Amino acid sequence: MTNPNGSKFAIPPLDEAAAEAARARQTQLTKPAGSLGRLEDLAIQLAAITGKVAPSIEHKSILVFAADHGVTAEGVSAYPAEVTAQMVLNFVRGGAAISVLSRFTGSRLKVVDIGVAADLPAAEGLLARKIAYGTGNIAREPAMTREQAWAALEVGADVAAEEAEKGLDILVLGEMGIGNTTAAAAVACALGGFPPEEIVGRGTGVDDAGLTRKVDAVKRALARASVSPADPIGVLEQVGGYEIGGMAGAMLAAAQRRVPILLDGFIATAAAMLAATLAPEIRNYLIAAHLSEEQGHGQMLAFLGLEPLLRLNLRLGEGSGAALALPIVEAAARLHAEMATFAEAGVSEKE
Repeated sequence: MTNPNGSKFAIPPLDEAAAEAARARQTQLTKPAGSLGRLEDLAIQLAAITGKVAPSIEHKSILVFAADHGVTAEGVSAYPAEVTAQMVLNFVRGGAAISVLSRFTGSRLKVVDIGVAADLPAAEGLLARKIAYGTGNIAREPAMTREQAWAALEVGADVAAEEAEKGLDILVLGEMGIGNTTAAAAVACALGGFPPEEIVGRGTGVDDAGLTRKVDAVKRALARASVSPADPIGVLEQVGGYEIGGMAGAMLAAAQRRVPILLDGFIATAAAMLAATLAPEIRNYLIAAHLSEEQGHGQMLAFLGLEPLLRLNLRLGEGSGAALALPIVEAAARLHAEMATFAEAGVSEKE
């Protein structure tokens, strides 16, 4: 992917010839032009990403990166920090929302322990890639070292590469980490120049006092770190999270392999902002699944130039919103590839 010496992130350009051929095919399918709306745009985008005029989505992978956050000490979450480890076990045992949705969509599910503050027992579907036992408290100290920030990106890239070797047509990324909406908000503010009051939301459902503490924690973190979008690795180092870095690395590795990325909610979008600051071309490979209930998510998507597919008032995380949108993207690909053309069906075209 890259290295600490700063070599370029090589994201290939979109395949414009494949996109043009897909656009031409859309005009020949047995329907009025434009009648399938954004599904047509999705099919053309998938063609441009993959370089295939009629791409298929058969091999689907959901990667959930899990890590803890020292900022929970500031009272920014409605849940205790030990819930991160408990939920990771729930994921791999099949009882969480993303577990259900992975089965529903026929997707491979892997949970990556990249920074959980506990020793987890070995389990099928759980990848032990722990960099540290959670981050530092970003309101008072750096989240991690610069070397650890690079390591988070590399772990994500390596896991995505492993999935690609098994066959990968689309990648869904999720996360788990008590306190991570606070870190994600700090990353978004640092990279996008947003005021914390406009980005910080209620996360797991904190009350008004908890929301005030969250805003204050993000403000203190940004003031302490004095980070700049000119140094995105520094942003991750100072105010980020291991799962945020892992998701960003996985996105970069997927895009390098011409794999479309179905983007989940608030935390995944913060990771996408990080990836896009490192490699702006990655925006072309992102599909925004939904608009999160978190108040700042719309501004973050606008920063990336993305329009969400769904608006369901979701704020769970885990990759759940992206998994729900996955059948829509798959339907777009199948309609594009399998519908008959006017000539094939013997149907008269519009005069």
